[in-house]
Amino acid sequence: MNAQRIVVGYDGSDEARKAVDWAADEAARTHSQLQIVHGYQLAWPGIYYDVTAELIEAAERAGEQLVDEAVSRVRERHESVDVIGTAVQASGATTLLDLGDTAASLLVVGSRGAGGVSNLLLGSVSQQVATHARIPVAVVRGHSGVVGGPVVVGVDGSASAETALRLAFEAAAARGTGVVAVRAYVPPPAAVVPHEAAEAAERTALESSLGGWRDRYPGVKLEAVVAAGRAAKVLIGMSHTAQLAVVGSRGHGGFTGLLLGSVGQQLMHYAECPVLIAHAPKSA
Repeated sequence: MNAQRIVVGYDGSDEARKAVDWAADEAARTHSQLQIVHGYQLAWPGIYYDVTAELIEAAERAGEQLVDEAVSRVRERHESVDVIGTAVQASGATTLLDLGDTAASLLVVGSRGAGGVSNLLLGSVSQQVATHARIPVAVVRGHSGVVGGPVVVGVDGSASAETALRLAFEAAAARGTGVVAVRAYVPPPAAVVPHEAAEAAERTALESSLGGWRDRYPGVKLEAVVAAGRAAKVLIGMSHTAQLAVVGSRGHGGFTGLLLGSVGQQLMHYAECPVLIAHAPKSA
């Protein structure tokens, strides 16, 4: 992805550990700096409890120890990766989003953090970051350690899908694998448009979206797939054999900054591999 700095959130959970491992692998592939960030907030049973200096110091030490352990883990796995750790007394989501605005070109989060419920993202750090970031966000889930399989990308002709295609080809080139570009559609009634004609029109639209990318990445094997069905269901099915699924932050008819109910949201919940949400670059 030609990222200069990858920032990954870490809270000590198993899911966050997988996210750090994935981010470290990505940093090694792309020769990027890796920053591990732990945001903590002092939460006590009631407002009547004073937060003493000793308690604040203890929380700071615990946060720094957590980050140090993660940094050591990365250095053991990848000696060549330039990795730093940061523990801050602040909301994890806010910290990651701020770094996304100022210092990072890719944010990485686990599918849920400490205390999370399986498949529940609403209101979580992952949800907030994936929804509101202005740079690409990787949500690490499923078989995150798998190195085989293609990069699957959803294509619907929207501006967001163009960003997704760029990221998909960059990711495939860095991994030495191919891209499977998928255009899903719900067939109209045959009495209105014959199924063959509908599929041909969708394939023409897909090929139109892919022409320039073939030329830019001639070394990346490309498979173009037109599939009848809802986009989320089709992409989730293909995620079983993929090592990464890439999707735009919103497609046609979407609202800026809104993922809830979208293809991206469903992939974040149910994909069987890491999901890259392709927010437009900062300059867009």
